[in-house]
Amino acid sequence: MQDLAIVLVNYNTRELLRGCLASVYQSRGDLSYAVYVVDNCSSDGSAGMVREEFLQVDAVKECQANCGYPAANNIGLQAAGFGEAEGEASARYALLLNPDTVLPSDALQQMVDFMDTHPEAGIAGPKLVRKDGTLDKACRRSFPSPAVSFYRLTGLSKLFPNNPRIARYNLSYLDVDETSEIDAVVGAFMLIRGDTLRETGLLDERFFMYGEDLDLCYRAKQRGWKVYYHPAVTVLHYKGESSKQRSYWSIYHFYRSMHLFHRKHYWRSTMFLLNWIITLGIVVLGAWALLRNALRPTGRKRVASA
Repeated sequence: MQDLAIVLVNYNTRELLRGCLASVYQSRGDLSYAVYVVDNCSSDGSAGMVREEFLQVDAVKECQANCGYPAANNIGLQAAGFGEAEGEASARYALLLNPDTVLPSDALQQMVDFMDTHPEAGIAGPKLVRKDGTLDKACRRSFPSPAVSFYRLTGLSKLFPNNPRIARYNLSYLDVDETSEIDAVVGAFMLIRGDTLRETGLLDERFFMYGEDLDLCYRAKQRGWKVYYHPAVTVLHYKGESSKQRSYWSIYHFYRSMHLFHRKHYWRSTMFLLNWIITLGIVVLGAWALLRNALRPTGRKRVASA
């Protein structure tokens, strides 16, 4: 059995994918791994580039339509033998990795070592930094409960970033260089124990994009696994290079995923009237975000950010 199965889902980010794969294959350490690239119906020749330049890639899967981020990841995970059946996986761990990341040479070894020494850890992620050197805040989060979502969407979490109650969504009150047990890491670099995937099942394909990483972490924690942020490893994340090509759909699916997550995990435990207030709030905020984006010049369109 190999140590690691790496799944990369690509959509029209050929040059970034090339850089990401190069960094993966420059990894050092006593580690065995396989790489599965799933191309989500790109039009930029990404799949052909991989086949021509990276002969060591174990499989290239091409989708005939853009089936969404979780569905494409599931194709890669299934190709690696992951699923709900006992003992079918080909590796001890699965890594969901975005093509807009660049790994330091020791990242894979350090992350696997961390999981090996923390058997209670079901999922872990590194410190992700943007190209300007700032922290990608999505790399450590709390679940978007009604209270946590309220503080974030009203802007209170930005006003009080050091308040442990108000700033829970992005955990901005925690030391960025301290390993912490958290609720969720982002799917740009999500290391998952094989046993955890067997218990949770694969990604929920209803999310299309955004929210599927939160959902998987939620299901893992429900089953007693812990989720860790491990900043001893730092990974560069360009972020949004794929979704910015479809900024309208990025914003739409961000708010749609918020609603799906609430319906799936909080609806039954939340008062009836509050559920509908939350739903109305998501619709209003989503519509406002779409309107503002529509009014921006073409070169200044934005994408949703977790």
